[in-house]
Parts: sequence; C-alpha cells; structure tokens
Amino acid sequence: MNSLPSNETSVVRPGDGPDAVYGRTADRLLAARIGEDDAFAMVPCSGKYSVFSAWRLRRPIDEWKRSDFYVRFGAVSDETAFRARVEEQAEHRRELKRLNRQTIASRDSTHWGTSEGATVHAEGIVRHTTTGHGGFYLTPERNADVIPSLRRNDGW
Repeated sequence: MNSLPSNETSVVRPGDGPDAVYGRTADRLLAARIGEDDAFAMVPCSGKYSVFSAWRLRRPIDEWKRSDFYVRFGAVSDETAFRARVEEQAEHRRELKRLNRQTIASRDSTHWGTSEGATVHAEGIVRHTTTGHGGFYLTPERNADVIPSLRRNDGW
C-alpha cells in the first residue's frame, strides 16, 4: 500500500477492491475516499449530518473543501454512522469488481440521449449511461424472456 498523508488513515477489509481512506478536509470535515473515484464528506446540517459525495477528487483529502461536494447522499447521525455508510459503499465497490463486468465504449442512441458508455451485465443485457439518466437494453432474445406486462418491444 502507498504511504498516506499524515491525516489519512486506511481501513483494510478482506477481499479485492478499494478500501476506504479517511481524513479531514481543509475545512475540518470528516471525509473518505474509496478507490480513485468516490469521495464522501460528513457535513453538519441543522443539528445532524448530511453525507455529500463527489467524483474523482485527485487532491489529498486535506486539500478538499465543502465546495468540492455536490451530491447529497443521505443523512447520518454521527461519525460512526458515516463510517458505516462509507464502508457499505466500499463493500459495494468490491462486489462490483468481483462481478468483473465489461465496460465498453458506446455512442448508441438511447431513449435518454447518446450513450456515453455501457456496461455488459450478461450476454444480451447492456446498461447504458447518458448525461442525465441511462438504462438497460435487452437484445430481442433476452427481451423475449421478460414477462409481457413489463416488456418493451424495442428492448429499452
């Protein structure tokens, strides 16, 4: 493991995948990084705490600021609950890694706009990501397995 800045501590859990790394932001908020992409901060809000997230903060945790976080990720009661939420997310990332899903480049046209990328979940099942949304596409063979009341004729 790489050495961490003095205010960052790593929590190692069994299994492959990213571990949670904790520290304090420049404005002294408790924060965590999972892998290289996911960042979380515990922000005081009306006597409780909200968890906010951000993506791909490349600086050390002690250089992060509240303004770097832009998505509210729920509420927690205290530091213990924040750490539990972060550990749950870290385990989720490890589970996704074990699934070994293939990510593919895609510019397909979808119901939600142009695909910015796609993940193959299984043969004939592809999840597309778009700017504002995203969803699944099923090949005609896979779509035929969907019960008629839920099936869309176009596979989206």
